[in-house]
Amino acid sequence: MPTSVEHGESVAVEVTCSDHALTVVLDDGRTVSVPLAWFPRLLNATPQQRNEWEPIGGGIGIHWEEIDEDISVASLLQPEKFMRLANAALQPASRARQRRSKSRRRVRAARG
Repeated sequence: MPTSVEHGESVAVEVTCSDHALTVVLDDGRTVSVPLAWFPRLLNATPQQRNEWEPIGGGIGIHWEEIDEDISVASLLQPEKFMRLANAALQPASRARQRRSKSRRRVRAARG
């Protein structure tokens, strides 16, 4: 079944993984780099497995068959809308700020 890409939606054209980061080049010229720790299957994969990716839906996502991993470009561009990580230090910046702010409010409320 063919999948079409909506107008204005960025698609992945190049994907690389280092030991610490996933880097995706988009068709509009942007490069997105995120910690590999966000994706435990990629983090635990071999370099060869990380290099064996294929586009999903014309590039709106990325698939690694051998490790059964799928990542959408949208989740890389707006991780706070798509990901929930156990370790707060690995949270996307905006989500980490939200949690710190909530914690501060709770402390202030407890103090009275």
